[in-house]
Amino acid sequence: MQLVIVESPAKAKTIEKYLGGDFHVLASYGHIRDLPPKDGSVDPDNGFAMSWENYGDKGKQLKAIADEAKKATRLILATDPDREGEAISWHVQEVLRAKKALPQKVDRVTFNAITKQAVTEAMAQPRALDEDLIDAYRARRALDYLVGFTLSPVLWRKLPGAKSAGRVQSVALRLVVDREREIESFVPQEYWSVAAEMEQGGQGFVARLVRWRGEKIERLTIGREGDAMAAKADVEAGRFTVEKVETKPVSRNPPPPFTTSTLQQEAARKLGFSASHTMRIAQQLYEDGAITYMRTDGVQMDGSAISAARKAIAERYDGGYLPEKPRQYQTKAKNAQEAHEAIRPTEFSRDKVGSGDHARLYDLIFKRALASQMASARLERTTVDLVDATGQHGLRATGQVVIFPGFLALYEEGRDDAEDDDSRLLPRLGVGDAPAKKRVTAEQHFTQPPPRYSEASLVKKLEELGIGRPSTYASTLQVLKDRDYVRIEKNRFFAEESGRLVTAFLERFFERYVSYDFTAGLEEELDDISGGRAQWQAVLEAFWRDFKPKTAEVMEQKPSDITAEMDKFLEPMLFPPKADGSNPRACPMCGDGQLSLRGGRFGAFIACSNYPECKYTRKFGQPGGDKDGEDKGPEVLGQHPETGQDIVRKSGRFGPYIEMGEGKEAKRGSIPKDLPDGELTLDWAVKLLSLPREIGLHPETGKPIVANIGRFGPYLLHDGKYGRLSSTAEIFEVGMNSAVAKLADAANKGGRGASSREPLKVLGKHPRTEAEIKLMAGRYGPYVTDGTTNATLPKTIEQDALTLEEAAQLIDARAAAAPAKKGKKAPAKKGAAKKPAAKKASAKKKVAAE
Repeated sequence: MQLVIVESPAKAKTIEKYLGGDFHVLASYGHIRDLPPKDGSVDPDNGFAMSWENYGDKGKQLKAIADEAKKATRLILATDPDREGEAISWHVQEVLRAKKALPQKVDRVTFNAITKQAVTEAMAQPRALDEDLIDAYRARRALDYLVGFTLSPVLWRKLPGAKSAGRVQSVALRLVVDREREIESFVPQEYWSVAAEMEQGGQGFVARLVRWRGEKIERLTIGREGDAMAAKADVEAGRFTVEKVETKPVSRNPPPPFTTSTLQQEAARKLGFSASHTMRIAQQLYEDGAITYMRTDGVQMDGSAISAARKAIAERYDGGYLPEKPRQYQTKAKNAQEAHEAIRPTEFSRDKVGSGDHARLYDLIFKRALASQMASARLERTTVDLVDATGQHGLRATGQVVIFPGFLALYEEGRDDAEDDDSRLLPRLGVGDAPAKKRVTAEQHFTQPPPRYSEASLVKKLEELGIGRPSTYASTLQVLKDRDYVRIEKNRFFAEESGRLVTAFLERFFERYVSYDFTAGLEEELDDISGGRAQWQAVLEAFWRDFKPKTAEVMEQKPSDITAEMDKFLEPMLFPPKADGSNPRACPMCGDGQLSLRGGRFGAFIACSNYPECKYTRKFGQPGGDKDGEDKGPEVLGQHPETGQDIVRKSGRFGPYIEMGEGKEAKRGSIPKDLPDGELTLDWAVKLLSLPREIGLHPETGKPIVANIGRFGPYLLHDGKYGRLSSTAEIFEVGMNSAVAKLADAANKGGRGASSREPLKVLGKHPRTEAEIKLMAGRYGPYVTDGTTNATLPKTIEQDALTLEEAAQLIDARAAAAPAKKGKKAPAKKGAAKKPAAKKASAKKKVAAE
């Protein structure tokens, strides 16, 4: 019997069907072991020796693999064809060797697609494990571990509130923060454009002013309204005739098939997918045999695939859409060993696969790959110059016509940000023509700051800089979101206060290690290891020699000294110059105190030097105070109608709040997030200060029902049981009948704010197990269940758009990842001596060392 090891159970089932009875295929369920999250897992003083630990939830599967390996005549390691796949194979081999279960013959096979032909061909061409790729994996894993476990403790102790730092993670975060700084420092510049709406032969077109009073007009030339109006008047007064018509043929070639990063970018632009969602769906398409391997830097396609694509093009379109020769694309990947074939369909005869997000992503991959072998698009770009009788003023009209669409008939690459496009159609114009002038406009514009990064543009920037590798981008961006260093709004990255503070700390004390050039250079060294051009321990030694003393130096500094340095480093952001020239550090409350950065157990904030006499504070990420850049200090909303005391709106380190009274007797209340600051009136402030609100006594228990605002939002409380309210307004509106019903509903659902046990939707029968799948609302969000396994719905999937196949795959993935259920222990025999309890292994936890 020959034992084959792959990563996933879905892959195992498919491959076993292809190989026949002499083969038994088992899944490792991904990585089987890792560096334990504790000090000492990598020993720099001992040649960077690594102490690996098996994952606790893989025990049952490892036993099954070991048991089968002992009976096998040959072990075939068939994990994914990349560095991580090579590493999984190596780990399996090492674990079996330690268990003395390793068969005498061990082979490594790789295939780029899960089809019968690809698998059987790979089995006929086995090889040994690639030691260079394994060394590159070990170097990268050790490097990420050393950075994470050396730098993160420095952050925890010297920068309260910070969560972690990582080799690639921190540099990706710096890109987002740098862009935020660019936007904040951007000074808009006014400019005007003058254009004439004209008509020739009944067809309208627009011509823009490009020469005025003999001078060439650039974008920012006309900067004042007066000049714009004068230019408009000159155009209105002039009679313009065509001076020159220039027609130029233009050819556009199709883009190459997808690599990992271009797939992530295009799926973000066109489908709105996050990088992690794209990779999850692509993984499932790969395991289903629909597409080739989805982690690749390569843009080339196999010769047989090119032939199949050309055949599909010939069947779909006429001969003009098929170029005479096949198109050949060359990869730009620096590491040829990892430059596999591009992402493409395994069969160009299948233009549809699956449903929902799977179908949408497959359609994108199919069209891009097919278009890459289609003919170029032929266009005609026309430029028309018009001049008035004086020769002093000139207009220009541009247009573009598609003569032959070529690949554009099937696919056009998306853009991150809209750009001006000369795609307008022009009427037929000749030299000497005098088109009619219908209207002249002068429009005011302002230059715009650079746009915030989208997932697509951030991945593109990381790739351009050579930071990280495409297979790691999804996890890197996910870490930034999970750590709350960034937030996503309208598909754009916004830097959070904590992210800005961590970046500033690293720039001030570890500038080299978050520099773009250094990180890119380190990536090249890691590629050199996988290419056999560098020794992995030597690369680690060179890095560690400088990094370790630097972290020790920062660790020795007092927190107060760190804060003082950060205060100085961040001064341009925290205390920008004021328009009136006054001191930007002057305390707006007491007048004579100086504002400075302070550190607390919950993070950084701005406070007055006259503390405790002056208790003024504001949040760290509030440059100069409010949104207008001017700190107005406390704001008196009015007097309480009963006490006559002032109710004051203030800004603290945890956000805006209201206060009535002083000292220990003061009553305070946070301003709820669903009540914007601009809507905070005196009436609302009085209501908030009156909380908690007693609705009345419960008709069954006689105990009070109270409405209030808590850590998780507005709620009802009765006899220790909670019910959730939908908004702050409902706290003051909910009556007795409604409150009793909400509390009863919450009790029936088993928890605070839990949703109904009735399904939100019955999706249908599981295509493989026949169990009925339902979409449910749970305490922590929507989930799907087949009655045995529950799987949380990822944030990237809208519950209204969820398909049966997607739900089934979520359940399958959750079931595969679940640890084995422990059986009941047999009762101990009487008189048997008890063995000392084994020390519990430390639980696995994620370490931000990406």
